[in-house]
Amino acid sequence: MFLTISTTGTAERPATDLGYLLHKHPDNAQTFSTSYGTAHVLYPEASAERCTAALLLEVDAVALVRRGKGKGRGGAPDAALAQYVNDRPYAASSLLAVALSAVFSTAMKGQCRAKPELPGETRPLRVEVPAVPARGGADLVRQLFAPLGWTVTAEPVVLDPEFPEWGDSRYVRLVLESESLTLAEALRHLYVLLPVLDDAKHYWVAPDEVDKLLRAGEGWLAEHPEQKLITSRYLSRRWSLTREAMERLELVRLAETDDSEVEEIDNAVEEETETEERPTPLAVQRRDAILAALRASGAARVLDLGCGQGQLVQALLKDPAFTEIVGVDVSMRALTIASRRLKLDRMGERQAARVQLLQGSLAYTDKRLKGYDAAVLCEVVEHLDLPRLPALEYAVFGAARPRTVLVTTPNVEYNVRWETLPAGHSRHSDHRFEWTREEFRAWATTVAERHGYEAEFVPVGPDDPEVGPPTQMAVFTLRTGSETVTGTTTEKKEAKAA
Repeated sequence: MFLTISTTGTAERPATDLGYLLHKHPDNAQTFSTSYGTAHVLYPEASAERCTAALLLEVDAVALVRRGKGKGRGGAPDAALAQYVNDRPYAASSLLAVALSAVFSTAMKGQCRAKPELPGETRPLRVEVPAVPARGGADLVRQLFAPLGWTVTAEPVVLDPEFPEWGDSRYVRLVLESESLTLAEALRHLYVLLPVLDDAKHYWVAPDEVDKLLRAGEGWLAEHPEQKLITSRYLSRRWSLTREAMERLELVRLAETDDSEVEEIDNAVEEETETEERPTPLAVQRRDAILAALRASGAARVLDLGCGQGQLVQALLKDPAFTEIVGVDVSMRALTIASRRLKLDRMGERQAARVQLLQGSLAYTDKRLKGYDAAVLCEVVEHLDLPRLPALEYAVFGAARPRTVLVTTPNVEYNVRWETLPAGHSRHSDHRFEWTREEFRAWATTVAERHGYEAEFVPVGPDDPEVGPPTQMAVFTLRTGSETVTGTTTEKKEAKAA
């Protein structure tokens, strides 16, 4: 099996930076042992203008059969000869994907100690694979890679050039080109999609494959138009695992949505009740309440979890009391919009040092989120299915453990006051639930007791004597001396880091 990754550059930004990203020096040919053969990494060309890294995987067919316990595709016994005579040594498959993960693991994680700024930079990339099994043909190859930002060339390989009437084989020569992706993103695309195209794996698919898929697919799989096909094929059509993966991807997708629909309803209601002076939109009242609570807590370093398009981050930046602001969202699209809203590319050096946007899912623990004074979950929890809430609870309250946590969520009782909202409808099409005041207090009190916090409840918006305020906010404060990470075993398993 053979694969090349090429990039171009200039004297100021040399193409040989590819060596730093891959952690493989261009002047050396390196060899790595794998379970099924030997992987070689070499550079056919390496200059400031153009650099190409090649991965050659020599497959040991005998070792493949022995370690596979004589099983072929789908786990069914093959004929004795077919176990040794097949396309495995030549065509890209899960064997090559595993080799990519093993040999370029640091690059796939987006890490580079020597030049830490490189992994986050996009660069011109060209990936070539001479032979890729494509069960679905060249059209499927384009359907899988094109939505991810690749220009795709998939040329069918004829069965025999001397007998063109025999037609094309099920293999294609694959060329992928892009100028809008990082190397880490490119490697993760290949890691997932090469086995998907082959529609087979050389090893037994266990439950931990779901975690592998979600790690490699973070940031792109949840919104991919062929998500179901990718998930099913990657997990070897094991339906129980496919269902689990799809449910978790749905959780990610819901976390990506912002509250634009909610704000539209809020604004429409305010306009209807407008008299002499236009009232402040509820979305603004919500942000003002959050800012007031953060100032009262004395927080300087703040996390905006589920920051969406950066409205709250923008408001926090206007107050110099907040010295470090980190926006976290699972959606790269939302973070891109937030970056434009904040004008990060034109921001002064001192101001830019105060803000950071990170991609991450709140369903998993994240070491980057530890040690902050406060965290905000503004209109986030209602986008999760209730069975998934314990994972978020543990990730925020059990693992990150900021001194103060603010949670806002709609008060469903107030919905009857809005004539524009049909009876029985949620304020947002992606809300999985909307709590009454009693339900929210019960949840918040339980979370506080479980993780060593105290909870105080603050109304946001006009506090109706019968149905309460439109938004309810809980202010969680960590009890003095309560530093032990808590949570049930189930919660910890659900919130295991990706």
